[in-house]
Amino acid sequence: MTALSERLGYGPDAKLVIVNCDDLGSTRSANVAVYEALRHGVATSATLMVPCPWARDAAAMYRGEDVGVHLTLNAEWETYRWGPITHSPSLLDGDGGFPRTIEDVWDHADVEEVRKECRAQIERAIYWGFDVSHLDSHMGTLQLRADFFDVYLELAVDFRLPLRMVGAGAERLVGFPARRLADEEGVVYPDHFVYTRVGSRRAIEKALFDLRPGVTEVYVHPAVDTDELRASHPDWASRVEDHAFVTRDPSLPDLVERAGATLIGYRELRELQRAEQRAVV
Repeated sequence: MTALSERLGYGPDAKLVIVNCDDLGSTRSANVAVYEALRHGVATSATLMVPCPWARDAAAMYRGEDVGVHLTLNAEWETYRWGPITHSPSLLDGDGGFPRTIEDVWDHADVEEVRKECRAQIERAIYWGFDVSHLDSHMGTLQLRADFFDVYLELAVDFRLPLRMVGAGAERLVGFPARRLADEEGVVYPDHFVYTRVGSRRAIEKALFDLRPGVTEVYVHPAVDTDELRASHPDWASRVEDHAFVTRDPSLPDLVERAGATLIGYRELRELQRAEQRAVV
């Protein structure tokens, strides 16, 4: 198969980087920071957590940026909770929200309710006016187990959207051929995915230093410093650092330039996927 970079109109050795902002809609702090990173920083895409209390605010702030849906089945924080937008009892824990851990979702969720909930999240984002560019999975819940991945891939096919995908090395750990299954369905995904935790400066710096040809996705969790953020997110300081890194730190665009990389968004992948699917029909 022709290299993804060539299919996107670049050379076979091109180094293309997507800088994604996760957790849009999770807080007002995240909304302000993510849109600043997209409009004035180096971020090239973001993903929306539709069930979160501040998702509608994120929709009101939207101006056509490259935004996908961060399919959400977990609410990981102790005191800050959110839950499904559909009637899906198997997706609730005893505390009135989504489960805090991936394992709890896997142990108790009915896959049909997972399918219904995730489809509703995408449809709501579209209804709110988002030109949805791609799908990914909060905490990787849909990516890391085969029956949940089936839902993830089905939605990508139905909505004609590219996916965040586990890297080739991680695929061996999850135990099923996710990338091959996506290829067979004509779903596009980046060649490389750099896994990071909140506070991703060092991981991104290393990824750019070691950048390989192809499309590489890196991601951050930007937020501005507020009382709300400090009260809801124990890792608030790292989120504030992420915001500074992708909006105000001159070292990041310098690293991109030194790596010989070109920044792209997920919308380019979406348009490629749809064009290739039209050509097959």
